[in-house]
Amino acid sequence: MNKSQIRKKIIKLRKKNFSKNLSIDNNNFLKILKQKKIKNKIIGGYYPYNYEMDIIDILRNLEKKNYKISIPKISNNNQMNFFEWSLKDPLSINNYGIPEPTSKKIIYPDILLIPLLAFDDELNRLGYGGGYYDRYLSKVLKIKKIITVGIGFSFQKVKKIPTKKHDIRLDYVMTDKHFF
Repeated sequence: MNKSQIRKKIIKLRKKNFSKNLSIDNNNFLKILKQKKIKNKIIGGYYPYNYEMDIIDILRNLEKKNYKISIPKISNNNQMNFFEWSLKDPLSINNYGIPEPTSKKIIYPDILLIPLLAFDDELNRLGYGGGYYDRYLSKVLKIKKIITVGIGFSFQKVKKIPTKKHDIRLDYVMTDKHFF
């Protein structure tokens, strides 16, 4: 299957199987941070949209443990940056209908939680096709090391994601059932 076919299939599957009850356990996520000796305190997350895995409880828990939280904002030139955000802060809705922070303070995450449409055994990620995360990572990885964690449901795993030169592989994938 090509990327477009995979996207259509998984979007339909995600909508059909979406459940607020499927989530990533906060404690498992914290255990993994501890196991991997990840102590850096800036987390890049996302505000769930279009049947994505809801990570708000994870972000809330991390914020309580004094992690700094950031979420993305898309600029007019199709670039994306991460801005400091607290769960107490207001959000605005962008042109795609996605909630974004109103903050003007850009911060570079140490750990980036990335929503995905599909992933494979080699930790290749398929998103919506805009290339926002790949562009962001190719820019920021020149500045600092970022640990990337794809977030999704276990049923989003596919046999093989076709990749191109600009596609950036994830470090890890976490689902409601597994850690890859």
